[in-house]
Amino acid sequence: MLRGRQGSEGVPSYTDVLRAPVFLPVFLAATLSTWGDYIARITVAAVVFSWTGSALATAATFAVSLVPSTVGRAVLSPLCDRWAPRTSLVVTYLVRAVLVGALVAAVVWTRSVPLVLALVFVLEFAGGPAITASQMLLTDIFPNRRLYARAFGLTTLATQVNQAIGLALGGAIVGFIGDVWALAFNLVTFVVGAAVVALVVPGHGSSGVEQTRFWGDLVGGWREIRSSRTLTLLLVLSLATALAIAAPEALALPYASSHGASSTWGGLLMAAPILGAVVGLLLIGRLSAERQSNLVMRLALVMPLPLLVTVVEPPLPVVWAAWFVCGALQCFMLPTQSAFTLLVPTAMRGRVFGLAGALSVGVTGLCFLLAGWISGGTGPAASVGICAVLTLGILILLAARWPHREITASVEKAFGAVGEQGEDEDETEVHLTATPEPTHPDPEQDTHEPASAGRFPGAETGPGGERTPA
Repeated sequence: MLRGRQGSEGVPSYTDVLRAPVFLPVFLAATLSTWGDYIARITVAAVVFSWTGSALATAATFAVSLVPSTVGRAVLSPLCDRWAPRTSLVVTYLVRAVLVGALVAAVVWTRSVPLVLALVFVLEFAGGPAITASQMLLTDIFPNRRLYARAFGLTTLATQVNQAIGLALGGAIVGFIGDVWALAFNLVTFVVGAAVVALVVPGHGSSGVEQTRFWGDLVGGWREIRSSRTLTLLLVLSLATALAIAAPEALALPYASSHGASSTWGGLLMAAPILGAVVGLLLIGRLSAERQSNLVMRLALVMPLPLLVTVVEPPLPVVWAAWFVCGALQCFMLPTQSAFTLLVPTAMRGRVFGLAGALSVGVTGLCFLLAGWISGGTGPAASVGICAVLTLGILILLAARWPHREITASVEKAFGAVGEQGEDEDETEVHLTATPEPTHPDPEQDTHEPASAGRFPGAETGPGGERTPA
């Protein structure tokens, strides 16, 4: 049961989320796949470095994994509007498994760096629809929107933790079992993911969305976003904060080096915002969706402030604590993303999510470069401070035009539309689980599916659903 007072729905627990029969196996399969992804990236970087001894070639392996994921999400995510999420995920998993198999063959039988980089490029490009399909599947699994918001928070939290685990264990695993077996492990995770989704998630027919060309998909997604002031501003907020979010991670190693510290301190500083984000997600997840929404702009405005401590170059533990707090304040991205997801009409989610995710990853990448460029002329400490001030200035201008009442009304309608029956075909989703509310025994009549979900003309996810570009 969802806990609440005075007859209103409260904040569901993680136990409520994990009780959904479809969610847990899909969640575990995605976790395993994330570990495999990061282990594979470290493996490829280690292989390229052992072949070339070049730091530039090694860095290129990580760059090659960023650019195609951005393009892949923009180009391939519209397929999620035409295929059921189950089909999109299974096909994506299997295609990537085949590509990892080709990567293993290239590592074993060739020493061709261009071939390996090309395969990594295609591998990341092919993964474009996976995040979008996962977001769409989550809305199907949880027709109760408060449960959905809690599940979204859990998956976002898991993404942060799994990134840290994959990066932390990747090097040790590669050293222990070797590069070929590490890549084989990634292949197995894709096969397991495809099998779990195929066996656990019920099959549905295609959405019947009209086939359009690539540019038609992009234009349609953009029009959907621009047609709603609320959704446009949610997207702008997500992109406006990217510079302050990227700066600490981009400059952690140079900052530690400038203070004569070891690379260990650089890694600790880089991890500080990620660990802070985990704590922030845990805290904000205890609040109701409406309360989270009310805090979005307030948290966004104070988020860059802890970074200003860096300018005076205090002891490294103080900098670590400041960057940790900055990461914790980034928890405002959770309600921003979950509200955006629910406001996008079902038939447009693939195109809108793909476009928003591509914009997010692209802008984040540019912010990494901008922070590094500023650092080249001013130093790492000053660069972090300048990035914080620029972000704060943009946010102040945005806050002056922030439609508090309009966004609050949108969120309340999305999460609190009880008793409304939608008439749009966008609302006739086939739900994978019945809502836990005993008052709605028939999933077809689940009134927790808000009528507004299919009528808000263009909603926006936050910057792609993930903090660190992958």
